[in-house]
Amino acid sequence: MRLVTFVRDGREALGAWVDGDRLIVDLNAAARTAGAVPPGCCESMLALIDAGPEAWGAVRSLIDRGDGPTVATNAVSLCAPLPRPRQFRDFLGFEEHLVNAFRMARTLRLSQARNEAERAAIESSNAFDIPAIWYESPIYYTASHLCIAGPEAEITWPAYSAIMDYELEFAAVIGRPGKDIPRERALDHVFGFTIFNDLSARDEQMRVMDGKLGPGKGKEFDGSNVLGPCIVTMDEIGDPYALEMVARINGEEVSRGNSSAMHHRFEDMIAFAARGQTIHAGELFGSGTVGSGCGLEHGRMLKDGDVVELEMERIGILRNRIRAA
Repeated sequence: MRLVTFVRDGREALGAWVDGDRLIVDLNAAARTAGAVPPGCCESMLALIDAGPEAWGAVRSLIDRGDGPTVATNAVSLCAPLPRPRQFRDFLGFEEHLVNAFRMARTLRLSQARNEAERAAIESSNAFDIPAIWYESPIYYTASHLCIAGPEAEITWPAYSAIMDYELEFAAVIGRPGKDIPRERALDHVFGFTIFNDLSARDEQMRVMDGKLGPGKGKEFDGSNVLGPCIVTMDEIGDPYALEMVARINGEEVSRGNSSAMHHRFEDMIAFAARGQTIHAGELFGSGTVGSGCGLEHGRMLKDGDVVELEMERIGILRNRIRAA
């Protein structure tokens, strides 16, 4: 299934793309007349995830029958497919991103040095080396599950930041709860995948990360976590580690990568996060940025009015315009 959340007549509704992405089946309306679908499971994306595998199969059959009411995609507005995730962890899965980002961060700090002594201290520092812990564990920070935006949303940049950046990631949507999950069974807990644009206020991020508590307001402002355009369920995605990932700014391709390059995979992330802790249906796990998938890595930051398009094979295109405050 390729599932979306859309707004029609001022109300959010759960839908499934059919005929490519031209038409949306209104799943709640279809479920009310189908009879074989558990009551309430199509009221929202979170309700469907919570309903579990039996309900997912019933909804899949409903879509396959092709007799549900449909609406044209261009006649409605799409929201983030999971507008209110229960929790959001963002990991660092791609080594190439870290190599590139640390190199550029070091260059930026050198350019800000006020004298030769500061330059020498930066050049001799190991602060811009990938820490050993990254290779040992799939580390993460807890992202805001309240700062969510969807496809085509116009994002207003916070006034406290002047360095605007995007990050091309994808996210696994947890479908089944669990604790102390073995790596070999971790993907059984995944409902599906969506594209994630991890918008980053780089100047604020670099300032607050000196405090060793994470990116803080560098990655937490209204609309900073952009998701969409749909969730592709686990049974339809195929191999999640064989997907092309492309970023464009104003229609110009600026980077291309592949999910096959993940060093830490979602199995590693799920097993790590579930140690001694229950993970819940409706959580999101971000992949981290694919190599070359952000402006920091190649020195091209966003400008007022830029349109960012993130495309991922089998999922679609996530498009947003960025506006300076």
